[in-house]
Amino acid sequence: MKLKKIAALVLGCTVVLSGLAGCKGKDDKVYKVGICQLTQHAALDAATKGFRDALTEKLGDQVSFDYKNASNDVPTCSVIVNRFVSDKVDLIMANATSPLQSAFAATEDIPIVATSITDYATALDIDDWTGKTGVNVTGTCDLAPLDEQAAMIKELFPNVKKVGILYCSAEANSKYQAVKIAEYLTALGIESKEFTSSGSNDVAMVTGAACAECDVLYIPTDNTMADCTGIIDSVAEPAGVPIVAAEVGICKGCGVATLSIDYYSIGYAAGEQAYEILVNGKNPADMEIGYAKELTKQYIAARCEAFGITVPDDYEAVEVE
Repeated sequence: MKLKKIAALVLGCTVVLSGLAGCKGKDDKVYKVGICQLTQHAALDAATKGFRDALTEKLGDQVSFDYKNASNDVPTCSVIVNRFVSDKVDLIMANATSPLQSAFAATEDIPIVATSITDYATALDIDDWTGKTGVNVTGTCDLAPLDEQAAMIKELFPNVKKVGILYCSAEANSKYQAVKIAEYLTALGIESKEFTSSGSNDVAMVTGAACAECDVLYIPTDNTMADCTGIIDSVAEPAGVPIVAAEVGICKGCGVATLSIDYYSIGYAAGEQAYEILVNGKNPADMEIGYAKELTKQYIAARCEAFGITVPDDYEAVEVE
């Protein structure tokens, strides 16, 4: 009798321990997540890494990723996400606006978690914005305070007369940033003008036109411009026109300063949202869009020295890689 009681006790403990070992997900399911990233550059790469790290930390081997990069080609985004839909993935992660728009056009059923999105209302054409999409989409935002970025331009260049806003006309969220920062610059008594490229082929020409008219250039979080920082720098630097960028990756490529968010952090937060959807059954339509909590004023020391810019003490120096 005592042996039977001991055996039962051992069996019970085994069951409890087994249950504890499998507590990552609600069962042994392996969740399939498709990741569509618009292009390869530092900011988007960091966001994708944060997303994958968050889900891997929470789910371990209960999550698998199908990562695809669209090489900054919008039609390719559609091909990628339609493949994810055909493969019946459990969730789509859209990294940047074009992947989000393509994913939303491809499915109303599969949950979509996005990141590196400037404005969800603009991206999804939502009129009555409440902080939630109301559809199968949630995610995190990469918008830094544009009023503070305008103030940074004034702080670094107190005598600036005209700012050229350089972006790609094909990126709706860049247009949103251009319009908003122009309003803040006007309030500071600074004239501004938009200079838009249609793609990478005319970036050098557009940059040259902007440098010919303006004292300072501003580049929002624009994926085309992020891909072309070397071209931009080769035009703006000889022209003697400094650039303030909306994020640190672009700043390293061609800028003098930025007020930037941490893309790894917004990607990680998006991964936490994905976990809540996959494991806890949260509805993305009811989930608040997440925003960056930490902002850092950063500058490129060598470029600031070359332009004779006096950098305040609250800026952090970053190295060009």
